[in-house]
Amino acid sequence: MYVGRFVVVAPGIGAYRVSSRSFPNRRVTDRDGTLTVGPTPDAPETDNPYVSYNCARAVRTPTDEPLAVVGNGSHVDPIAEKLELGYPARDALATPLLALDFEKDDYDTPRIAGVVGSETATIGVVRRDGLVIEAVEEPTIVATYETDSPEPYEFAAADAETPDAAAAATEVLGADFEHPVCAAGATVDGDGVTLAFDNDAESVAHD
Repeated sequence: MYVGRFVVVAPGIGAYRVSSRSFPNRRVTDRDGTLTVGPTPDAPETDNPYVSYNCARAVRTPTDEPLAVVGNGSHVDPIAEKLELGYPARDALATPLLALDFEKDDYDTPRIAGVVGSETATIGVVRRDGLVIEAVEEPTIVATYETDSPEPYEFAAADAETPDAAAAATEVLGADFEHPVCAAGATVDGDGVTLAFDNDAESVAHD
């Protein structure tokens, strides 16, 4: 099944995966602690505005709470900025998602995002037909296609005794959905945020 790009979040852990039929030549890179999706050196040139963007950021709130933001587009940055200003996670998600709305491409692709704290998680999506923001206590997925409303998700990385950002990225990259490209993972605890990524889609097992 092809669900496109997707986000998985739970308290303390989150992940984001790029799945793409049209632009598979992409990878995640670390730019001074922000994870960015962009074309590989051999990728064909494109003027598509949705190909490159920050997909994961670490944030500190005014009360010094560490948070991670994951998402599928340019809305990740304003969500992070709202959190840094002290907005609650719900409002920090809702405001940019409403302002930027769904992507104006041929598929009206939804914008998806999540905010992860050490003991909290909030997930959001804006589609052509509406906006959904949910605080969640268990692993939850939302995707750009098919699974475009939040629903429970089996996420082994969330059950680990010591959650690992790299394991989260690798797990979602290897999830049984079509056209994996690259992935990012995030963990949050009292000490801060850890971000990691996995670009080796060919090494993970798929049916």
